[in-house]
Amino acid sequence: MQISITAKAIRVLLSAAAIVAATSGHADALDRTVVRIASEGAYAPWNATDPSGNLVGFEIDLGYELCKRMATQCEFVALDWESLIPALQNGRIDAIMATMSITAERERAISFAGPYANEPSTFCVPAGSALTATSFESERVDLSADGQRAAGTISKLAASLHGRTVGVQASTTQANFMAAHLPDVAIRAYTSVDQAALDLAAGRIDAILAARSTIDTIVRSHGFRVFGPPITGGPLGRGVGVGLRKSDTDLRSKFEQAISSATADGAIARLSHQHLGFDASVR
Repeated sequence: MQISITAKAIRVLLSAAAIVAATSGHADALDRTVVRIASEGAYAPWNATDPSGNLVGFEIDLGYELCKRMATQCEFVALDWESLIPALQNGRIDAIMATMSITAERERAISFAGPYANEPSTFCVPAGSALTATSFESERVDLSADGQRAAGTISKLAASLHGRTVGVQASTTQANFMAAHLPDVAIRAYTSVDQAALDLAAGRIDAILAARSTIDTIVRSHGFRVFGPPITGGPLGRGVGVGLRKSDTDLRSKFEQAISSATADGAIARLSHQHLGFDASVR
């Protein structure tokens, strides 16, 4: 009889412990006085690191604007791209604002508020590259809507890049796009686009695929040229959002309300014009 009672007591205690463990992460996020937002600091002009080591850029200014609307104190921390989602899941940070596109694959691991912005991806090549002889001037690819037109442009792009090597940042939607739509084109993955730009300048790769504003930044700094059509949709996702733990539903709701407000009154449009040179807000 004593053994039976003890076993039952153990089962009750284990059940209680499981409930506490399952809810403590959510409670901590709600009770924490400072929301910690991680960014990469290596994807200018969306996010970058200034000479003093401070995070700067569109997403940093937007993050503080959203936190002000949420009446919440926030701080930004810099993390490598590959460590962002693991750091969110283990509680080191509370949110991600790092040009992270919302995709079905990522939504299996975390949730998102937003999207708060969107822009196409495109390529850049060295100024003297033979690839610049192929024009995509009037072409644009929406992988979610264009059907045959998109297929024709992708086929033209595949022919142009045959035998070439394209640099992408690892574990990004651009890497996913290359694998899904240009599987016969060689790719080289980098921890940052800045590293890819150095290799492109040195002739170790033939092109880079990244978000258009990031391409514009490295074109200005290295003298490269934009190549290929602007591409959206499909594996490139449905816009950039705030990454959050699935359990942090209240925090997600606050971010959603702040994003909606900042979109409606033009704050996101103003900040994106300031940093990116165009209106990246999602309406």
